[in-house]
Amino acid sequence: MLFNSLSFIVFLVIVLALYYSKLFHWTNKKRMLLLASYVFYGFWNPPLVLLLWISTLVDWTAGNKLAVESHPRKRKLWLLLSLAVNLGFLAFFKYRDFLLDSFTSVAHTYGYGYEAQPMDIILPMGISFYTFQTMSYTIDIYNKKINPARSFLDFALYVTFFPQLVAGPIVRAQGLITQFYEEKKANVRQFLWGTFLLTIGLFQKIVLADTLLAGTSDQVFGSQKILNSLDAWTGTLAFSGQIFFDFAGYSTCAIGIALMLGIILPDNFRYPYASVGFSDFWRRWHITLSTWLRDYLYIPLGGNRHGIVRMYAALMITMLLGGLWHGAAWTFVVWGGLHGLYLIIERILRSKIQIKLTAFNGILLALFTYILVNFTWVFFRAREFSVAKNMLSSMLFMNEEGEKIIETFDVLKVFVLIILLFISHWLMRRTSLREVSLSMSPVTLGIVWAIMLFLIVICQGNSEQFIYFQF
Repeated sequence: MLFNSLSFIVFLVIVLALYYSKLFHWTNKKRMLLLASYVFYGFWNPPLVLLLWISTLVDWTAGNKLAVESHPRKRKLWLLLSLAVNLGFLAFFKYRDFLLDSFTSVAHTYGYGYEAQPMDIILPMGISFYTFQTMSYTIDIYNKKINPARSFLDFALYVTFFPQLVAGPIVRAQGLITQFYEEKKANVRQFLWGTFLLTIGLFQKIVLADTLLAGTSDQVFGSQKILNSLDAWTGTLAFSGQIFFDFAGYSTCAIGIALMLGIILPDNFRYPYASVGFSDFWRRWHITLSTWLRDYLYIPLGGNRHGIVRMYAALMITMLLGGLWHGAAWTFVVWGGLHGLYLIIERILRSKIQIKLTAFNGILLALFTYILVNFTWVFFRAREFSVAKNMLSSMLFMNEEGEKIIETFDVLKVFVLIILLFISHWLMRRTSLREVSLSMSPVTLGIVWAIMLFLIVICQGNSEQFIYFQF
């Protein structure tokens, strides 16, 4: 079920009506939310709900055993069981074909005629997100950072809470399970703000990502031609805007829907295209994933505690695996590797050069960071290395005879939108949407809200899947 569909709006109205009904006490409301979450997920493929059940049962059992077991070896075995089940599902459903294809390529290189048999496995929606979420629960209990959930119902709802189940934010147990212990209700301000956030998220997805940018991005990256530099940059910039509005739109919807229920979810984006450097970028882009990778991968690998060489190795491994988390393809690995390289170079330069940021050099550094980010997006979006190679060579002005396939109007549309996006991120980088809304008059805010709703209605066509659903 998609947020940007009529069926979801009907579903949400029913859930809210039952949630705020006086017929149910808190425990039954949680049961209703759990059932609604399974219905929400089962709309794609009902049998895949079994994976959620298995993951929930295994991690609930492992978490309870870890909380009472004192023998170090037995505690490690329970943790390994949780990790093996979660990562096993992830490897089988998401990475099986990728691993077999890579093995087949190596075998062919050395003269072996091995051929893997395709299984046409359906990728469970959101498996990367809920896998990381449940893994963090058992790891935190193993490290004695949290106590296990008070009840199976609370834990099951933590795993499957429908607003953020499929594409995050990736929420830690301490930040969500504890909210289920006492009855939650949104006050009028929270409910209205949650509804407003839902509107903004749908506006970002339907109007900006799908209607204004997706077509140009698909046209450029779907072309097998060698393009001229302007078209290559237009397509890449269009995708940079599309993926931001698409993914930030989903996160904003999720945060808004949860707030309508009185539940607080963490921010996932903080105006990342105004980042000054790549450390800043990863503090602003997909925040819940970057902090997860930091806490459960980078720091355990040694972080910055064992010298520069090991720190750089840990940083690169973290970003490579972070790239692979996004998709089962070598292009995603290269995307992660480029970000790892950028982060390493940035740390080297910062150790040698001290720059006092001003408004002038800050915006220039932010623009430079954004340009470099766009080079990485080529590998994220391209399905094949040949397409990425052609795109990069055109973006670097190496294809003087490249073809033009984008209409002038679409070029102008993309560049105007991206310029406005960059400027808005720069102006908002030290504030928040909430603070800006409080500074506006109710009339002005109401007009903005009405315009967004109007544009959502007139642009709503076929409901397009969110990009991060494939991860």
